[in-house]
Amino acid sequence: MFIGKVVGSLWATRKDEKLNGLKFLLIEKQRNEHEADPALVVAVDHVGAGIGESVLITTGSSGRLSFDGKSIPVDMVIVGIIDTVDYPKE
Repeated sequence: MFIGKVVGSLWATRKDEKLNGLKFLLIEKQRNEHEADPALVVAVDHVGAGIGESVLITTGSSGRLSFDGKSIPVDMVIVGIIDTVDYPKE
């Protein structure tokens, strides 16, 4: 799992039919409290996240488990909206 920030959304009118009805969001991976990875990733939103929110993302086959065992071709799923993160002070 990793922490990310929702920075946008993605629309695809033509896609695998198993993806119909799913919401795709663009995520900026958080490296630490002040730094993000510049490469964006796409994740399926399973919790109703919005732009600007910090989210918890699971990857790989674990993401599909949040869809009750359905065979959906996704490998990144937003499984939580984060309220706070306590980073260790150095």
